[in-house]
Amino acid sequence: MDSEKANISENIETFRSPNLMNAFDTALLVIDFQEKLYSKVLNFERIQWNLCRLIEGAGILGVRVVAMEQYPSGLGSTVAAVQIALQQSGAGPTSEKTMFSCRECAAQFDVLRQSGIEKILLCGIETHVCVAQTGFDLMSAGFGVYVCVDAVSSRNQIDHDTAIRRLENSGATLTTTEAALFEWCEKAGSESFKKISKLVRETGPAGAP
Repeated sequence: MDSEKANISENIETFRSPNLMNAFDTALLVIDFQEKLYSKVLNFERIQWNLCRLIEGAGILGVRVVAMEQYPSGLGSTVAAVQIALQQSGAGPTSEKTMFSCRECAAQFDVLRQSGIEKILLCGIETHVCVAQTGFDLMSAGFGVYVCVDAVSSRNQIDHDTAIRRLENSGATLTTTEAALFEWCEKAGSESFKKISKLVRETGPAGAP
């Protein structure tokens, strides 16, 4: 028994569960949080707040960030607050698409895979359309898919709830903004942890559920 305990202790760095996200093997995918869409979804102020916290946290911890827009000539650009967060995080240019699934931007995911990314955390709108279809396609392509349930939304609650159930039943892992930030961070005691801790202590938008 003592030798087994010693072996676990010696391998603490490799003992971490493969079900957990790491800063080095995960990318954050921001989907379609655009000017003509965002204010129509449920709890949009809190969704925007959580998106910005996720993006800021990703920038602090070195998590790759990718953003995509659905038909921006018709639906507008990513909202200003999220655009600013993306720029500050070091994210690359936002990709445009007309397909609901982000698989249309397959080259982006090839680059991520080649850089060691195995897991994708999804956030944005709408849960039952672009988020869900992207999640299913990414799982089919072999990525581990995580859905940040407090950073995705739809116009109707039943559409959001049904999409979340479908994704989970199909193998996606559900998480929250705070859980994801601490999961990427992994441990306390660093300057990065202090910044993440400050992020999770922020107060959300006044009056938002």
